[in-house]
Amino acid sequence: MKRTIMAGLLATAACGAHGADFRPIVKAGVDFAGETLVTAVFTDGETEAMKANEGFYFGGGLAVTDEARRFEFHLTLAYKFGGIIASNGEIEWTRFPLEALAFYRFQKVRVGGGLAYHISPRLEGDGVVGGLDVKFKNALGAVLQADWLFTDKLAVGARYTILEYEAKGPFTGDAHSKGLGLTFSY
Repeated sequence: MKRTIMAGLLATAACGAHGADFRPIVKAGVDFAGETLVTAVFTDGETEAMKANEGFYFGGGLAVTDEARRFEFHLTLAYKFGGIIASNGEIEWTRFPLEALAFYRFQKVRVGGGLAYHISPRLEGDGVVGGLDVKFKNALGAVLQADWLFTDKLAVGARYTILEYEAKGPFTGDAHSKGLGLTFSY
């Protein structure tokens, strides 16, 4: 992971020497699917599953565009969360995705991908599921993404995440976090 971040920083520094555009980036979105982490059973017999890729996220970081406006690099950190809420308890699924993405830009579209490193993934409950507390190892995966550029700075897109979470501590097992998502960035 350190080599990847260093390579990204070196690429960013090389772009900076040739008139690159550095600017902050803010992003938000929602992801879907993945393997089931936990299934909640409600008192009326209905069920709801929490999937490994599921969740809303928001965050920010640095966007770098080369002088020719053909390549764009993003280094971002976000907070990603999802949950199941009932009157007598709640299940929360949280993590901090660190992403290093590279894009090729066309006039109104950018396509690319890169690495995602999810920090401190945790599944915990309160209320009647208060004993639920599963921590996962930090996970390295990949993201593929295509964005429609409304303006030079505003984009909406689709993404596909490929990642695997592995439980740690007294819990064992893993969960594949493959799935689609929608993303917005400015």
